[in-house]
Amino acid sequence: MSITPQPPPSRPGTPARILDAAERIVQARGFNAFSYGDVATELNITTAALHYHYPRKSELGSALVSRYSARFASRLREMDEAGASTRSKLDGYVRIYAETLSEGRMCLCGVLAAEYMTLPADMQTAIRGFFDQNEAWLAAALERGKTEGCVEFAGCGGDTARMIIGCLQGAMLLSMPYGDVKRFTAVATCLLCGLYRQARPS
Repeated sequence: MSITPQPPPSRPGTPARILDAAERIVQARGFNAFSYGDVATELNITTAALHYHYPRKSELGSALVSRYSARFASRLREMDEAGASTRSKLDGYVRIYAETLSEGRMCLCGVLAAEYMTLPADMQTAIRGFFDQNEAWLAAALERGKTEGCVEFAGCGGDTARMIIGCLQGAMLLSMPYGDVKRFTAVATCLLCGLYRQARPS
């Protein structure tokens, strides 16, 4: 008679708790520098419980990116549904990064992008998806703003969107050693002012 293996005991909501803890650790150390043992210690559970919910580290990593991307997309969708102006959207986009930095964290996908070449293929695809999603949203907002005359930029919206994302990711990185969100917001303000400065009043 065979006995069906039973999962190790775990508290309600364990998968979400695992993702919460793993996200904090990855944002602080990177993906390659954390282990299941780190998460198990923080949550006071066994590594067997982690492997039950996420058998492989790559599966945990993909779940992290998927959840992070979904939360980010939700924030962007809220601005769309609220009918926010282009300037409000750009200000709101910067605010998402600033909120993360104020908690002493980096953008999860920004951290993972630095390790991109060492990550599993599924995670690489998910990371590209996150940036593609952000670029598309920003490009649409920028093109609309350009048509309405409230922002001005050279080239296409996609190129400017990539510039914005690159600048914000870099500003986050350079602010971390100082623990000073104001360094980030100063860069972000200059970036947005460059888009607003020459624009005609909306």
